[in-house]
Amino acid sequence: MRRLMVAVVAGVLAVPAAAEAFCGFYVSGAGADLFNNATQVVMMRHGTRTVLSMQNNYQGPPSDFAMVVPVPVVLQEENVKTLPREIFKRVDQLDAPRLVEYWEIDPCWKPEPEMRRYESGGAAPPTATAESAPGGLGVKIEAKFTVGEYQIVILSAKDSTGLDTWLRQEKYKIPDNAAPYLKPYVEAGSKFFVAKVDIEKVQKENGRVMLSPLRFHYDSNDFNLPIRLGLMNSAGTQDLIVHILAPNQRYEVANYDNVTIPTNLDVVEEARGRFGEFYAALFDKTIEKHPKAVVTEYSWASSSCDPCPTPALDPSEVTTLGGDVIGSDDLYSMVLTRLHARYSKEGLGQDLVFRAAAPIWGGREERDGKGKLEEGAQPASYNNFQARYAVRHPWTGKIYCHDPIRGRWGGPPENQQQIAAGPVAATDLAFAPRGKIQLASMVLQNVPEIGVTAGAKRPAGWVDPRASKGCCGVAGSDGPPWIEGLLVIAAVWLGLVRRRSCAGR
Repeated sequence: MRRLMVAVVAGVLAVPAAAEAFCGFYVSGAGADLFNNATQVVMMRHGTRTVLSMQNNYQGPPSDFAMVVPVPVVLQEENVKTLPREIFKRVDQLDAPRLVEYWEIDPCWKPEPEMRRYESGGAAPPTATAESAPGGLGVKIEAKFTVGEYQIVILSAKDSTGLDTWLRQEKYKIPDNAAPYLKPYVEAGSKFFVAKVDIEKVQKENGRVMLSPLRFHYDSNDFNLPIRLGLMNSAGTQDLIVHILAPNQRYEVANYDNVTIPTNLDVVEEARGRFGEFYAALFDKTIEKHPKAVVTEYSWASSSCDPCPTPALDPSEVTTLGGDVIGSDDLYSMVLTRLHARYSKEGLGQDLVFRAAAPIWGGREERDGKGKLEEGAQPASYNNFQARYAVRHPWTGKIYCHDPIRGRWGGPPENQQQIAAGPVAATDLAFAPRGKIQLASMVLQNVPEIGVTAGAKRPAGWVDPRASKGCCGVAGSDGPPWIEGLLVIAAVWLGLVRRRSCAGR
């Protein structure tokens, strides 16, 4: 949509810091303390079927370890597979907060008529024959199989203490006092997906183990994400980002507050090189204003985007993430929702429970009849919401016509074509430096949703895109001086006409 109007900056920010959440916990066969520092979760939901994909890395010695995830049913080998790591990078870039850059188009340029284009965005697995685990601890091995570098065991347990003891007897050093974390899942009848890793079979980059992402699916009336166990691996504040794909459906959380991130803000040029820091400050201020809330950062059709930090997902990628088992015939109808939470080890008491939510839009270069850029998230008939921020360069050339139109934005002029095309995506936000910038000094307009007053110096000719425009597309007195003079003359003339009319009555 509006290719000429889409602005342009290059690159993907990857900025280094804290831990991200994990929907299970790590247990180590080497007796080492493991801390989860980065996890991505992509979920797909249709009917009662959930497909859960996760990518993990860890901080710890290069030795065998395992991870434990509670699941509602016994999984079989056909329910589990590994995925290419690149698919997570694609999803994370597509729905990440983005920074765009615009140059004001010559106010005297006359555009051709333009067409607007709007885009919207099975059976339960078989039951395994259970095998009693040794030791009489009430633990059963429900299934065993190997997928990629993972040796997988599905366990059930009668009590959390027995499961805790069994894992320790099997030479897994789990965190101290793990039983209370396991107890609610055992009491709810959950099974436990234990994926042990042979470290000799995994790839390593710069000394870090890079595990193949795991995907598994199951049928359940409940749609939730078990994250409390991951708190046992917390080394401090954790970030959790959940990407949800569903046919024609946005999701939000049902058991915590929901808030949308402030969007469509103009920022100073410095933000190009510090976008991760800027966005982390904006996100942290939003959480400060709405403690324990889960923040919606994106909700858009997975097959489209505007602007696009990376190409939209194609049907083969949707298939990889679960389209082959989800039971939907239309893989182009998927809505991609991005939910982001940040919390401390003591700050989260419940797993995330998801519910269907009505469509919203916002964060687009869309203006009303008065030229005012849309603000925040608004109810809509389809999903078109994103976290989007802009660096704008007002027109500084000569205005030679009598009817200039201000506030139209596009790509760089010919003398700045060295700038590569493409918006900047803020990824790896858990690692973004924090506390080094003042949010108010980065924004050019107030952000009343979170109580921030703009403190940045505004460039010459800058016009608040959130403000309604007056005659000829000029907002207030920001137009050329001769326009302001004409407006004054017109006002005087209208006053004289009105007086004469009244005198004649």
